[in-house]
Order: sequence, then structure tokens, then C-alpha cells
Amino acid sequence: MKSMNTISPVAASNEATENTSATTVPDTIESAAADTAETGAPAADAAIDAPAADTANDAAAADDATAATAPPATPAAGADAQSPRALLKQLQQQFPAFRDCLPLAIGIDKQVVARLPGLNRKIMRAALGIHTGSMRYLRAMEKATVRYDLDGTPGAEVTDTHRMHAKEQLQQRFKKEAERKKAERDAAVQAESDRKRQEKLEQLASKFARR
Repeated sequence: MKSMNTISPVAASNEATENTSATTVPDTIESAAADTAETGAPAADAAIDAPAADTANDAAAADDATAATAPPATPAAGADAQSPRALLKQLQQQFPAFRDCLPLAIGIDKQVVARLPGLNRKIMRAALGIHTGSMRYLRAMEKATVRYDLDGTPGAEVTDTHRMHAKEQLQQRFKKEAERKKAERDAAVQAESDRKRQEKLEQLASKFARR
């Protein structure tokens, strides 16, 4: 499986198309907050890589302004009622690039909108953020050499910058996970120590009470 960039295709799209315009979601999405991708954030194990998340708000504003003057599109069935995770599942079922977790093309969000007219763009960006912020996507991006369109057709190359970004995101995830586990172990040790101390106090109180 080809790996993917940590810089979301949409984010990169915004980056590379400040002259042409693009969109991205947080987690590659890799992640929304570090682990919002997995919890509703990072991260994550979306069509937009991590950097995409940073430009998502600007892109959203631009899209909303365009939508205000553009003729209404025919909404996809239940589009507004979908949750980001439900939409992501749909994308994985419909498109090889999502199903096989391939590095996504820059501007993949535009391809999604073209194929699914009337899609709620905020929900779409959130779904892309979850996807590109996931551990699976980041691992793919870390070693990726080529990006793919929705149908799995190879296109532009993945840059060293995007590969490095994915690697850094993974390292941050591993570090946070290690810190979380350590905190849990420390808390368990402290709880056990408190329990034993309480038992000793109760034993002493019981002993003196009998006297």
C-alpha cells in the first residue's frame, strides 16, 4: 500500500493553491487535536492532511461565501443528517482511495464535492480530518511517493516535506500515548499505596478500639 502525506491533500491544496485555492481538514486527519482524530478530533486514524486542518477554517469561509451566490445544488440523500464518521464510512465504501487508505490527491475535497453534489461541506471536512489524521493514513503518508484521486489513479508525487510532516505527527502520537500510559501506571501505583496506608490506619484504629 502506498503511504500518504501528513499534510492533508486539502491542506496542501490550500498551501499549493493560495494562487488557485484549496481545502483541508484537521488530522492529517492525523488529527484535530492530538487525538481528536480518534476521539472526534486528531486525530485519528481524511481527505485533508494535518496542515490542511490549519487552513480548513479559511477555506470554509470562502466556500460559504461562494455558496451564498451560487445556485443551490441538489442535496445528496440525508447529506445534512450524516455524521462525519458515517460520511467517512460511505467514502470508504464508494472510493478506492479511501477504502485502501491511499495518499490523497491535493484538493481531494473538490473531487468529493463533484461526485457527491449537495454534500454538507463542514461534515465533509470533518470526515476528511478524521481520515487523514488516523494512524493508518499517517503511516501510509510517512512512506508515500505518489498521491491518488478518488478512483485510485496515481497522480502527483508526495513531497519530502509532507512525508516528514506525517513522520512528526506519528512521533507526537507515540509520545503522547507513552505519556498517557505512564500517567495511568503512576496513578495505579499511587492508588495502591493509598489503599495499603488506609488499611493500616484501620487496623491500628481497630486495635486501639479493642483496648
